[in-house]
Amino acid sequence: MGMTKPMRILIATSTYAPARNGQAVFTTNLAEGLVARGHPVLVVVDSSHRKGLHTFRNGVEVVELPSIGLNLFDAGVNFTPFPGNQVRQLINKFQPDIVHIQDHYPVCRAALHIARQLGIITVGSNHFIPENLAPYIPGYSLTKPLIDWALWHWMLETYGHLDAISAQSCAAAEILSHQGLAMPVSAISCGLDVSRYKFDPLTDRQAYQQRYGLDHTKTIFMFLGRIDGEKRIELLIKTMQQLPRDDIQVVIAGKGRAEDKLHIMAANLLANKKIVFTGFIPDEDLPGLLNSVDIFVMPSEAELLSISTLEAMACGLPVLVADALALPELVRQGENGYCFKAGDVDDLAGYMILMADHPERWPAMGLVSRKIAMEHSLDHVINEFEQLYQRLVERTSVIPSKQPTKMPLKA
Repeated sequence: MGMTKPMRILIATSTYAPARNGQAVFTTNLAEGLVARGHPVLVVVDSSHRKGLHTFRNGVEVVELPSIGLNLFDAGVNFTPFPGNQVRQLINKFQPDIVHIQDHYPVCRAALHIARQLGIITVGSNHFIPENLAPYIPGYSLTKPLIDWALWHWMLETYGHLDAISAQSCAAAEILSHQGLAMPVSAISCGLDVSRYKFDPLTDRQAYQQRYGLDHTKTIFMFLGRIDGEKRIELLIKTMQQLPRDDIQVVIAGKGRAEDKLHIMAANLLANKKIVFTGFIPDEDLPGLLNSVDIFVMPSEAELLSISTLEAMACGLPVLVADALALPELVRQGENGYCFKAGDVDDLAGYMILMADHPERWPAMGLVSRKIAMEHSLDHVINEFEQLYQRLVERTSVIPSKQPTKMPLKA
């Protein structure tokens, strides 16, 4: 159900396709979904290759601003210093009805500042918690309260000036309220393409298993995502080291800064024979690979939703996830999988054994997973954002002009 009148949406973000992090996947899906509904969309993003670029991708106009690399994550983090003039020119030319920011970094701050000056409706989706940055901040564990306060202050100082805010789960919305954000937060999923991620009985499981070195004679648990510190992948390695079973294999799919460290850890703990590191998985292989394993596992304690878990569920997999943040929202305990005590190797091992010992339950669990995933369909998510935009437009049309805030946001 789309809106009858097309709206011009400018989306500002620090990351976009082909990046595979959660924010990039969501932003890309949102932009392309809105275009498919007839809404012109301009994405303004820090360039992933440092140089400026202006392209059209799947109907979305994408402007990449010249950036500087920070080299914090596996694919590199880039930011555009002093983007105000460039963003202002793009806003003046595109004339958006809505400016939708995805973070509180320079490009988004500039877009918000300029939109407020021009009386344009502003929306923000939050993908941030300090725990995502913790592995990359020296001394974080020693000064956590101070660093968390500073990081949240930076974020809230930006998002407090928006007309509307969304978060991808109820847990994510509650976190923002707990941090003192005064305005209501709409819980709107990141969504996924359930027509692409689905159970496919015709998948050539043997071909995928051979391609990625999987053992078809074992119960295969798979993690998919960035191989970085906050994902807590070391728990899987420690669990496999102490697990008294040779009929279970763990597949760690993805790439990231922690890859080498985890390889060494697996070898030192003599768990490397039970674990397969696949490296980067091409996007076109993801549905097939998910259809070629038995159970999906997510040990991270810093998930505001987890798109990769949803993708696995849409493919009909039982799931085993940490009982932390938003992950329990995806699990009906004992029906489509289990939540294990976050950070607890023994609890994780116990549930892995329980699930491996009852393959007869996997199909029924997979059906429940698929049913839950359908509630996060991209079509449903686009509907919700269209309705949010429409409410804001209708509200603004009643109010002749916005009143400036007492403390204008600096770009």
